[in-house]
Amino acid sequence: MNDNRPQFWALYLTRFAEGFGFITLITLLPYYINALDPSGTTVLGVTISAGFIIGMYTTGFTIAQTFAVIPLAWAGDRFDKRTVLLIVVGLGAAIYALFPVVDSSASFILIRALQGVAVTGTGLMTLSLVGQIADTGTRANYIGKANAASFSASIFGSLGAGALYEVFGFGPIFTIIVCIMVVAWFGTFRYLETDETRVEGFPFSDLALNRKILTLSTFRFQYAFSVTLVRTWVPIFAGVTASSGGLAYGGLAVALTVTAEKFTNMCCQPFTGRLSDGYGRALFVFAGGGVYGLIALLVPFSPAIGTALGAPASIVIGVPGVLAGASAPFVETIPQQISVFGDVSPAFVPLVALSGLLGIADSFREPASMALFADEGTEDGGVASSFGIRELVWRPGSVIAPLLGGWLMTEVSMASVFYLGGAFALTGVGTFLVILVRFHGTRALVEW
Repeated sequence: MNDNRPQFWALYLTRFAEGFGFITLITLLPYYINALDPSGTTVLGVTISAGFIIGMYTTGFTIAQTFAVIPLAWAGDRFDKRTVLLIVVGLGAAIYALFPVVDSSASFILIRALQGVAVTGTGLMTLSLVGQIADTGTRANYIGKANAASFSASIFGSLGAGALYEVFGFGPIFTIIVCIMVVAWFGTFRYLETDETRVEGFPFSDLALNRKILTLSTFRFQYAFSVTLVRTWVPIFAGVTASSGGLAYGGLAVALTVTAEKFTNMCCQPFTGRLSDGYGRALFVFAGGGVYGLIALLVPFSPAIGTALGAPASIVIGVPGVLAGASAPFVETIPQQISVFGDVSPAFVPLVALSGLLGIADSFREPASMALFADEGTEDGGVASSFGIRELVWRPGSVIAPLLGGWLMTEVSMASVFYLGGAFALTGVGTFLVILVRFHGTRALVEW
């Protein structure tokens, strides 16, 4: 692999495509809930609640990811990562073409599961290749750039999905996603060189006992519950009806709440990645995770914060004066102000601001964490397996958390979802700090 710049750009493009499809489904999730109207049912004498079905909208996706991680990571280390990447990107294009045929909760959950396989494979291979191509001292920087590409797609995807859904519904949105996936496939085929590394055996077994990976996993296992709950339920909180505990905002308003986190994360990650390369990656993991948990606890208070600060109940723009000579009936039909995001409430501005702060906090944690896993995997000869372990540690939280969130949302309160999410982040960083100091010394926080 000699000329690295075109390869990095091909991988950034593929990360963009992956992020675009993923965030579009997150943005549209409250509207699928409204459209499919899940309700409790009984199967073989077992009662399944509406909350469980809502949770399965996300958990079906993450269960499929869990089963896909080990075979995909093994294939990436054992064979050509480029070939594996081309296969999963092509699979993703076909899967997104199926979403317009969804007509029930069962079909949505099934196709979301297939999406989980494609997203997992794309993420593993792109990050593994970025970590493999980059030099040791620059990995967090390049990984931060790769993540920034994914977050930029998240911005365009969430805003585009929100706006297009209001006008056209679901169908045209997925046509755009398929086109982007096809372009990414051709970019990868054209510019990414063949991966010549081959790892015999089963690297998972050695890496699973790596001391740094085990220490990081104590944090990551708990943090997965936090991020899954918070990221999934911020748009749900903004978009579902008031009777379900939400704010009932329109598509563009929901998209902005999602975009705020992605935008701040995108802008910060290349910078925070460079900082973590120089000042200690473990410190950035600890600080970013802790602040994320504190901000998550504030999300349910966004209506109270908005009211206390006198935040506007609507975001409007003025309409310039009409042209001279226009007829009176024509003048009377022109509104003096246009509401940009539809009917919102004083909670809207604080919710968007808190979402943006969540993105800033996580931008300190993510590239540092990924670079640590890449360092250990590259040194032990199994970078895809290292990222595979990273994914597996995340899976229990990503599978169980949506079910917890769905139950809490329907049986307790919407706010309880965010309280639990914040608590998981804080216990995660606390455990990480204790183990880091106890087994690796007081300097490990700044030396890793």
